[in-house]
Amino acid sequence: MFKHIPPYPGDPIMSLFEAFQKDHHPRKINLSIGLYYDNENNIPVLECVRRAKALLANEDKPHTYLPMEGMALYRQMLQETVFGKDSPVLRDKRVATIQSVGGSGALRIGADFLKTYFPGSAVWVSDPTWDNHQVIFAGAGLEIHAYPYYDELTNSLKFEQMLGCISTLPAHSIVLLQPCCHNPTGIDMSREQWLELIPVLQQRRLIPFMDMAYQGFGDGLDEDAWAIRTMANAGMPFVVSNSFSKNFSLYGERSGGLSFVAASEAEATTILGQLKAAVRRIYSSPPLYGARLISTVLGTPELAAQWDAEVAQMRIRIRHMRTSLQQLLQHKLSEAAAGYLTEQRGMFSYTGLSAAEVDRLREEQGVYLLRSGRMCVAGLNEANIEHVAASMADILRARINP
Repeated sequence: MFKHIPPYPGDPIMSLFEAFQKDHHPRKINLSIGLYYDNENNIPVLECVRRAKALLANEDKPHTYLPMEGMALYRQMLQETVFGKDSPVLRDKRVATIQSVGGSGALRIGADFLKTYFPGSAVWVSDPTWDNHQVIFAGAGLEIHAYPYYDELTNSLKFEQMLGCISTLPAHSIVLLQPCCHNPTGIDMSREQWLELIPVLQQRRLIPFMDMAYQGFGDGLDEDAWAIRTMANAGMPFVVSNSFSKNFSLYGERSGGLSFVAASEAEATTILGQLKAAVRRIYSSPPLYGARLISTVLGTPELAAQWDAEVAQMRIRIRHMRTSLQQLLQHKLSEAAAGYLTEQRGMFSYTGLSAAEVDRLREEQGVYLLRSGRMCVAGLNEANIEHVAASMADILRARINP
């Protein structure tokens, strides 16, 4: 009966991670998958989360189903984290938010919703974007196109070409944007560029879909949400997906959110009802434990302040690794143009290495990057950075002196 089903070729990121686990290279280093590691090469458990766990253990509450839209306190804390406690759109109750199964679940529910109510719309994503963006939106039946974003020659942003493309899109086109820590390039728009883009989105009656998976890893929790809050203050409708996987180091708890900013409270109420209906027909209700942990941290002022400080420590460590790798590359190979490392932000960096060069790094040195040249900077530490720098320098030296 099932002989006609084709084999799954595998996800490029997860398949590479599986290959890394099987590799016996004595100095293998994983800079592929988007996980934050500390300087001891461990995925940390945040102290604020430990304390929240202890508080929850003492409560001994039953493990009941959550409502379709998720835990009320979690949704409130999520809204305040994303939009700001004093946001006019929250005060006016113009935001419909559901607790989602991670950031990916938020993207899929949002994609299904837009396909249902804007069936003629296509989605436009940055070139390049996170591989799963295309898979998720295609899975919802949306037609996908790309707008210019990354300049291979200068390792920088093609903002004028991007703006020009978006300026020509038909009304109700869906434009996927990343407000901070762009995945995979690490190249973000400046505030001045956002202020140029937002009026174009508004005038063309486009649907911005803001995907924020790394809040706090760029400049700060509030700073990284600046584009979202500026868009909200501009009075336009848009969609936001967010994830707490990275900034809470709670990957397996699948804690995220999907928010629609509407023109009125009545519109937001209608949207929330349809989002609940979408959840009911897919998975009925979201996970409980991660929501309890996060709402406990964010709802307890002392723990919330500790979380902010711990996110800052992670952000500072990533920046330090960027600076250290740049300095090592420049020292080992003065011709190496590694300035991009400190200009980019967040967990990821586009190195400019070709697929063949990435293959050499993996096969000869055990250094794992995605074949696109994307490197997870958060996988660097004081023990492995010298090996990574030396390996990259050898590759670049062969390019300069073939």
